[in-house]
Amino acid sequence: MRLAALLLALAVTGCAQLPQTPPASTTESRLSGRISVTVAGDVHSRGTGGAASFELFGGPQAGRLELTSPLGALVARASWQPGSATLQTPKDERRFNDLDSLTRELLGEPVPVAALFDWLQARPWPAAPHQKTAAGFEQLGWRIEPKLPALVAIRLAEPTVTLRAKLDGGE
Repeated sequence: MRLAALLLALAVTGCAQLPQTPPASTTESRLSGRISVTVAGDVHSRGTGGAASFELFGGPQAGRLELTSPLGALVARASWQPGSATLQTPKDERRFNDLDSLTRELLGEPVPVAALFDWLQARPWPAAPHQKTAAGFEQLGWRIEPKLPALVAIRLAEPTVTLRAKLDGGE
């Protein structure tokens, strides 16, 4: 997976990283913790995955997601606003029409980042219908199992994508 390759390359080189951004304003929403994404393999290919620390700022309409390697280097920054999304890595900066296209490039599969703001707080995203399940709910083709301060989200379509996140300090 691209995220795993990016983190491994940076761990080996130890020096390539993005510059830090100024601290978020006190009114900007912020969630932080650890995240891992695993894409299941099949008969023809091995599964892939990666893990990083994350900080999620703003909201579904406009925001920023920063991924940090286990060594503390800022390795990717995604930012979005209506009609555009930008991905910065130590190598380059790329623009996308939407957040789904950006996450497909970064993670190998689209991940509904806009919904994560609500999913991480154990509630369905209000912009899409959902169905309750015994362990949580299903939304956007994902099964969400929130257990604050943690979350497990599993994409129901093939290839299966499993996203696990744990918030720092119960934020």
